[in-house]
Amino acid sequence: MRIATFNVQNMRLRRDGRGRVSLDGARDADVPEDTSRGAAALDPLDRRLTARVMHSADADIVALQEVFDQATLDHFHDTYLRPTGALPYPVRHCLPGNDGRGLDLAVMSRLPLSAVTSHAGATPRSLGILAPEGVDPDRRVFRRDCLEVDAGALTLFITHLKAPYPDADAVWPVRRAEALALRALIEQRFDDPAGAPWMILGDLNEPVQETRESRAIAPLLPSFTADLLDRVPADERWSWYEPHARLYGRPDAMLASPALARRFAAACPRIIRAGMGTEAARDPAPRLPGVGHHRPHASDHAAVVIDLPGL
Repeated sequence: MRIATFNVQNMRLRRDGRGRVSLDGARDADVPEDTSRGAAALDPLDRRLTARVMHSADADIVALQEVFDQATLDHFHDTYLRPTGALPYPVRHCLPGNDGRGLDLAVMSRLPLSAVTSHAGATPRSLGILAPEGVDPDRRVFRRDCLEVDAGALTLFITHLKAPYPDADAVWPVRRAEALALRALIEQRFDDPAGAPWMILGDLNEPVQETRESRAIAPLLPSFTADLLDRVPADERWSWYEPHARLYGRPDAMLASPALARRFAAACPRIIRAGMGTEAARDPAPRLPGVGHHRPHASDHAAVVIDLPGL
């Protein structure tokens, strides 16, 4: 089984007054280059590159972040991904989450999925966790969602934690509550979490520099999990680039249960940066044809892929 995670950066299907549809490109509203007059003309080029990265990954199951809704997911699959020659993903789910902009979590699979469960309605109180100071115990704990996906013997927990911006210290309690909630879901699902086969996938939005001594996501870190990206050489672990501050980070995560990590001790993630803008110059490898300095690009994130043979 090959598994991938990919933050596709603000993918949203738009309809104009004439019934025409288009996808937003991989761009952010707070980046001046992405809001200029010519920015929209690059949108379809971005999404062709997004599709080519997924074609290159060729994963059996893909966990996606920042997809607007089911219609967006289906349109991208049929209009952009299939024309690359990629094998189809007949199983596709994008469930409504808590993000006010509608940027939800999604999963695409070539394998049967016995269950895809949203936990968007979970609160600290419903999960039985002590909310950090300043966090309402009766407010929905996940700022987006956590999708629990059953794929044969493997369970995936797909998530996208709150970003640590603009004030990482101020949102630390929110991020810690999300981490505690995700851990609680796993502990409630399995009698023996350490011995069960599961993975956490997605964008943990880890800041480049933590503002407190304890990382907000500490409840999810070893020994509760094994960080599979630790198997990648330290100077090659980055999967995201922010152009204005020139920051490289590794928000994209593959955290495995201890038992799963032991079973696949030789499995090492691949980080596919071929769709990132050449401004992310730390990786000098060739990009896909058509990638620009900033845009067109597939996303400001790389895709992360791992093979779990025989699963």
